[in-house]
Formats: sequence, structure tokens, C-alpha cells
Amino acid sequence: MNRVHIKTYGCQMNERDSEAVAAMLRARGYRIVPDEDACDILLLNTCSVREAAEQKAIGKAAYLQQRKRRQPDFVLGILGCMAQNRGADLLAQLPDVDLIIGTQKFHQVPGYLDNLRSARAAGLPVGETIVDIAEEAGSQNTIRDHAEPEPGDERRVTAFVSIQQGCDMDCAFCVVPRTRGDERSRPLADVVAECRALAERGVREVTLLGQIVTSYGRHDLPRTGGLSPFVQLLEQVHALPGIQRIRFTSPHPLGFRGDLVAAYARLPKLCAHTHLPLQSGSDRILRAMNRPYTAAKYRALVAALRAARPGLHLSTDVIVGFPGETADDFAATRALFAECDFDMAYVFKYSPRSGTPAAELTGQVDEAVKEERNQELLALLRENSLRRTAALVGTVQEVLVEGRDQDGARFTGRTGGNRVCIFDAHPRLVGELVALRIERTSVSTLYGELVPAGAPA
Repeated sequence: MNRVHIKTYGCQMNERDSEAVAAMLRARGYRIVPDEDACDILLLNTCSVREAAEQKAIGKAAYLQQRKRRQPDFVLGILGCMAQNRGADLLAQLPDVDLIIGTQKFHQVPGYLDNLRSARAAGLPVGETIVDIAEEAGSQNTIRDHAEPEPGDERRVTAFVSIQQGCDMDCAFCVVPRTRGDERSRPLADVVAECRALAERGVREVTLLGQIVTSYGRHDLPRTGGLSPFVQLLEQVHALPGIQRIRFTSPHPLGFRGDLVAAYARLPKLCAHTHLPLQSGSDRILRAMNRPYTAAKYRALVAALRAARPGLHLSTDVIVGFPGETADDFAATRALFAECDFDMAYVFKYSPRSGTPAAELTGQVDEAVKEERNQELLALLRENSLRRTAALVGTVQEVLVEGRDQDGARFTGRTGGNRVCIFDAHPRLVGELVALRIERTSVSTLYGELVPAGAPA
């Protein structure tokens, strides 16, 4: 009754939350198993950013309720953003769920499971579903545990580090402030200590995570020497022995002030890649979205970043079909999307989310129009990506060897620009930065051969 499987939907924040829950459960004596058919407890860590994400998790939970009816002791829990967003209302659709745990209560999961197991072991009635979606002061400091590799696994060389929770930006389309709460940051010393401990365990690359990661510490820490708290944190993590690469996500364009742009020029461990959400290239739609920048300011920021770090790789988020988006608005988005020449993008069709201002706007765009615009940007992205990856053929790229690929026959790693690479290597190179000559490419993957040390590039 102690085998747990955690299925995660959504973003890297959710992945990090799931890992922390897994580490806390292991510390209590639970076993984390990769096969959901072999578990006694199944936890769904859910996403609410789009309606489709919620429906996917609800469909999975509904299917698993059938298993509960066959196996009365089987425990089913729903965690995270959908749990926070819907709370006890989920029971109308999912009456057999045992746990509904919100985004500020992940650290309570082991205790709740202990109570369920104890009651069932004693033959006591379990009672009503446990629902805990209350806010909790200091909850941002509880996502700090990292799971150790299982015996026989290759060591982990990359890790996510949660530095900030919640969001105060109030974008008209977004449910995150409702699901994640107000903006809250962890103490800088705690984040640095976590990164130091990870380096001592062999981690070589850390990705700093937050809903608006560039807002880190702005309510709690002063600017020092002209540097924002976030840039101060970057500097301190950069100084840690063992850490060779730093990434961060997800930022807001407003967070890229001069000190952060300059950091790309002076902090070599800061990877030559940034995710810079655009959402729209139309100033009119940006205002309706409550995104406080213009297309011109976004364009200037892209130019400043590429001047600070030549060869910088950019990814972005774009929403098509926001209420009131006209053909001219979309044309402006398409033009800016093409001009910025993104390496990667997440293109979403607007999805109304209950409780957000945009859900009440008139001028909702027809689904067929959304799909047409979505496909047009995806085609442009594919063209961009093929061209940009093809330009890397014949070059030598620095790659962090992360481990074996999915087939287990070759090895995988990423460039500083966040391109996935596949190559032959020896297991002893896991965790090392190697030189890889690129021989061929696909839309998003590079294939190459290691350059022996001392060989000409």
C-alpha cells in the first residue's frame, strides 16, 4: 500500500512540484514507481492554463475511478492548479477521488496519505474526500526537496529550482493568479544553498523557475548596486563551483531591464537562450490582454538581447484568436513573429477560462479562424526552425551530456541555445561539457559526432 505513481500535466513548475512531492514521499517510506498499473496510490498533478488541459486530467481521473471500484484500497488524488481552481466542485464529476490538494499544500500530501493508509489498515471508514486548497503563508519555501536517482540510474546533471510562486500581473486571459496566488519569493540564501547542494550532488545545470521569474524578490529585497534581486541571484548562483549552466523560465518582458540584459554579456554561465513571451504583435490586443508593453518595445528588447549576446536563441509564447482579434491584428502578430526569427514557440489558440476578464469580452473569435491562424504561425515556426537548425550543420557546439536518449542506444544533451542533440558517447561523459560537430538536423534536434579533445574545431 506504499507504491506511488505521480502523473504530471502542464509546465516545468508542475514537474518541479511533482518531483518535490516524490522526494517528500520517499522520505516517509513510500516507493515512487514509473508504472501506473503497479501503484497503490496515483496522484494527478494538474494544469488549468487551458480548458483542454483540465478536461484531459478529468478524463483520466474518471477512468481511474473505475479502478477504485475494482480495488477499494486504491487511492486517487488530484493535486495542483486544477485542484486549486475547482476545489470541492470537482466531486460533482469525480465523487470517488480521495484527495484534492491545492498549489500551496503540496507539502501536506505525505501526511494526508499517512492518515488514509492508517485508517484503512485499522479497518476504519475513511470518510469524506480530503480537500485542502487553503492559502498558506511561506508555502513557496516548501518546494525544495529533490529526488535522489534510483540505484542503477545515471546521475542527474540538470535540475529545476523553484525560486518564486504566484503572479501579480493580472493578464486578462490567465488563470494563474487564481491557481497560484499572489507573488511570493523564497529567501535568496535558501535558493543559493539549494543550488550549492545540487552542485555537490553532480548537477551541472540549474533552471530557476517562477510564474514570473524575473519578478523574483521585488517585494522583499532591495536593488543593490543597480541590480535587481533577480540579477543578484543570478550572480550568486553563477559564482557556485560546479554549476556550469544557468537557465530560467518563465519571465515577463517587463522584467528585462538594463541590468538583466547586461547580464547576458557578462555572465558566461547564463545560457545563450531566453524564453520571451510575446502573446500578440498587435498593440491593441496587447492592451486588451493587459500586457503592459508594445510591439515596438518588444522588438527593441529582442535587439538589445541579441546585441548583448550574439547568437542568442529565442523562444516565445503566442496566443491567436484572443477576443476581438481582427485579420489586421493577426497580420501584425505574424509580421513581428517572422521578424524576431524565433527558434521555438508555443502557439496557443485562445481558450476562455472561467473567472478571467477575457472570458467576458465580446468578439470571441470563431474556432475555425483560430485554427487557421494557429496553423499559419506553426508553419512559419517550422520554416524558421528548419532554417536555423540547418545553419548549424558543420559547426561545433558545446553540449552538456545529460544521459542516454529514449532508446538507450545513444546519448543526449542540449546546446546553450537549448537545442536537443543526439550522439554517440561513453557513459563517463555524462555531466561533462563536450564539443559536438553537427552533421545533420531536424526541426528541433541536432545530430553530431564528438570532437576529440585537442582536435581542430
